[in-house]
Amino acid sequence: MLVSANSNQPWNSTHPTLILLPKSRTLRDVNQIHARLITTGFINNPSLTTRIILNFASSSHKPLVEFARYVFMSRHFGRKRRKQENPFLWNAIIKSFSHGEDPKEAFVMFNVMLENGVCVDKFSFSLVLKACSRLGLVKEGMQVHGLLGKMETGSDVFLQNCLICLYMRCGCLGIARQLFDSMMNRDSVSFNSMIDGYVKHGRVKAARELFDVMPMEQKNLISWNSIISGYARSEEGLRFAWELFEEMPNRDLISWNSLIDGCVKCGKMEDAHHLFNRMPERDVVSWANMIVGYARLGEIDIARDLFDEMPERDVISCNVMMAGYVQNGHLMEALKIFHDMLSRKELFPDNTTLLITLSAIAQLGHFDEGVAVHCYIEEHGFSLSEKLGVALIDMYAKCGSIDNALSVFEDIEDKSIDHWNAIIGGLAIHGLGEVAFELFIEMEKLFVKPDDITFIGVLNACNHAGLVKEGLMCFELMRRVHKLEPKLQHYGCMVDILGRAGHVEEAKKFVEKMPIEPNDVVWRTLLSACRNYENFTIGEPVAKHLISLDSYNPSSYVLLSNLYAGFGMWNDAYQVRMMMKQRDLKKIPGCSQIELEGNVHEFFVSDKSHPQVREIYSILDSLSTLNPEVSYCKH
Repeated sequence: MLVSANSNQPWNSTHPTLILLPKSRTLRDVNQIHARLITTGFINNPSLTTRIILNFASSSHKPLVEFARYVFMSRHFGRKRRKQENPFLWNAIIKSFSHGEDPKEAFVMFNVMLENGVCVDKFSFSLVLKACSRLGLVKEGMQVHGLLGKMETGSDVFLQNCLICLYMRCGCLGIARQLFDSMMNRDSVSFNSMIDGYVKHGRVKAARELFDVMPMEQKNLISWNSIISGYARSEEGLRFAWELFEEMPNRDLISWNSLIDGCVKCGKMEDAHHLFNRMPERDVVSWANMIVGYARLGEIDIARDLFDEMPERDVISCNVMMAGYVQNGHLMEALKIFHDMLSRKELFPDNTTLLITLSAIAQLGHFDEGVAVHCYIEEHGFSLSEKLGVALIDMYAKCGSIDNALSVFEDIEDKSIDHWNAIIGGLAIHGLGEVAFELFIEMEKLFVKPDDITFIGVLNACNHAGLVKEGLMCFELMRRVHKLEPKLQHYGCMVDILGRAGHVEEAKKFVEKMPIEPNDVVWRTLLSACRNYENFTIGEPVAKHLISLDSYNPSSYVLLSNLYAGFGMWNDAYQVRMMMKQRDLKKIPGCSQIELEGNVHEFFVSDKSHPQVREIYSILDSLSTLNPEVSYCKH
């Protein structure tokens, strides 16, 4: 039997529903409350629905916020309004948008509010200005500013501060300053908003001028910390940051960490450590700054000692230690921290952790480890639509599994240009130039706008596959269609494409027509082509030009000497070798490297220094016996 809302049964009281509100989290909880509201008739109780809106609108749980909006729109929006309706419920809904995932809707709701004749107050204005600020909506913000000018609340200091924050965040420094200068009354927030805005836009001098005229009684920790952080960003400003730091009446953790961060960025680790030792208390940021500083200087052992001394570690501190290890080539140690994190239940790897881990694996070439991390990413629901997907493609390509890289790439629905660049670059290093070129054409069909990195990848791919015509086409597409100015790397790729294919004369003309000065790499690429295709006429003057550019680079001398030797000009070759001897220049011999279990093994020509040299040559001998086409340089 259906029980009416007027039943006197105890369960038909609003009390049980009110008890449920603070305990609700999920969509199931919301559905339970909704069902109760309908079956009891309390859906028509304005007092209860108001409580629900106010409780749920500011929740961090999405189902609750969406239900608050639904209740507002279905039960409060359409009802008859009083002349001076209190806007507090409208403000709650606008705040759910301005501070939530869809700030633009706050502006829409604000317009609906005005259209329906609801009285807006200063909190309504502040919320919509917050939304405009988050999205950089200058035009819409100016419209709100114009409306404010017509209202009594327009001169309110709180709202004028909101406008200053909006203009500063949108980069309209001049408008913000005009507003600031026109204010009849200013508080500490007014000054701090201007100072912070100037600092964030690199206008430290303007920030200091305001700081100096700011009344002493209005200066607070935010004021001091903003100006100190501004000066601490550069080596020239660090001295002023120190002076202000010693002068400030009170300090907090942000004050100490800002100055330590400045010292770290300028490489002044002695000063940073002195400050670190003086700190009355430290947080994770303090320790992380020190670890980053020592890792940058290559003092990885000191960084590790600090990491081990930390009273408490979080994901950020683990990430900076891992990044330090990777930067200094200690890749296995970085992976060890990752595995330690997995074994400890209280620490959970984040996107940054996984990016660093994949970078280490890519450099090590540990395919199995890469597959395990890929499984972890899938099991824990990490998105591949951003940097993580790019890193995964790059890792598989560098670990030799281009098929896996292609599979990851194809599974990503929302591909960015970085994903395309990663797979094209991976195909290039695997010598699959035709496939890379086909992908580039597919990009064009899908109207994905390439960048300069895309063209470096495609040109490299064409180079390795000997696709001269395709390479020239890509270069012209870059300049004429996509209006991208080629850089030295692009010109270098084109010279290499032409040179490797034997078009030495065209390569020379290409270099001569370059609108930017070719560097030694471009000239050396052309010289290598001259040597490979025995073009003495072009090769000799190029080699001499290279020597004049950098007389202490041995490779230019060796290339010229080999060029002379190739044409039987032994006396000239001898003269070049003598020049090298007189200038004490020695060519660094080429070597092959292989990485096994985190250890790098190097092999030079005729190298017998490896501890397992007998076994290595024995296996190579057996391979060459089985297949006559397999050969190696034994002598």
